[in-house]
Amino acid sequence: MDILRQWFQRFSADPQAVILVLVLLVGFVVVLTMGKMLGPVLAALVLAYLLEGLVNALQKYGIPRLAAVILVFIIFMVFLMFSLLGLFPRLSYQLTQLVHQLPSIVSKGHDALMRLPERYPELISEAQINDVINAIRAELAGLGQRVVSMSVASVVGVITLMVYVILVPVLIFFFLKDKMRIIHWMTAYLPRDRALTKRVWSEVNAQIANYVRGKVWEILIVGSVSYITFVMMDLQYSVLLATLVGLSVVIPYIGAAAVTLPIAAIAFFQWGWSVDFWYLLIAYGVIQALDGNVLVPLLFSEVVNLHPVAIIIAILVFGGLWGLWGVFFAIPLATLVQAVLKAWPGRGQQLAVQETVSN
Repeated sequence: MDILRQWFQRFSADPQAVILVLVLLVGFVVVLTMGKMLGPVLAALVLAYLLEGLVNALQKYGIPRLAAVILVFIIFMVFLMFSLLGLFPRLSYQLTQLVHQLPSIVSKGHDALMRLPERYPELISEAQINDVINAIRAELAGLGQRVVSMSVASVVGVITLMVYVILVPVLIFFFLKDKMRIIHWMTAYLPRDRALTKRVWSEVNAQIANYVRGKVWEILIVGSVSYITFVMMDLQYSVLLATLVGLSVVIPYIGAAAVTLPIAAIAFFQWGWSVDFWYLLIAYGVIQALDGNVLVPLLFSEVVNLHPVAIIIAILVFGGLWGLWGVFFAIPLATLVQAVLKAWPGRGQQLAVQETVSN
């Protein structure tokens, strides 16, 4: 108890640390308690943050901010219309086709698996194969029921989508146009003695900006290259699979491994154990190797290196709290935690003392 009391007295004696903790607590409480209600606002904030980089780039060429905001907003709306009218219908169509083809895929997989006991009777038995197939069919039956329930609730989904399509672009435009006015309004309610908070935010802002914008470019590049590769190899459901490959980069280490299974399953259903099947797996492996060894170092050269264990823990924690958004922002949020720990009063002094002693 004495240790806790001493720590609390030392912590409460530093007003900047108290302010930093209060700002972080208010932010987390707002997102946790009102995240669903403020969904369009949070989505617009994230997108406006991404588009701010393009606005700043145009301003460097001498374009006034209002003109740069209008130009970037028009580009965003064109991309949004392309996604709503071009990409999403094709995704929905291919997903529907895939759901209808699932029984055939399972049947062909069953025939392939039943050959394994004949080749390796000492390792695999026919009863084990039947148990696996029955478990897969049970999962598919549950998937069909979930699809039906989703179709029943599609009216609510359409209404929610329309709300987002209307509100989010409007909010994005005003977030970009009135950025400084909104920042001044928010900082007016913060204490003046917030040097520690500013220092943490400056470090985290640079890391998040690099990570989020780089991650968006990585999704687009990996998804586009995968789509071109799948189309050239005449793979079925190329749009759906390329979208999955692009989105898989959001989850480091786990996403690529998870997407490999549906790609291999559909390729096997289409070609069997043929040369085309192995060519596709080799091409997919090359894409993943280039992404990890070439693209990621180029896009994320300025991101603070985090240990893989820290990244996986961040994905599990923040993904459990905020779902897909938590997974996407797991690394920036982990970077925030790291920046707070580095800037924490006492911690920085200890590090400075250690460096002085070592010198």
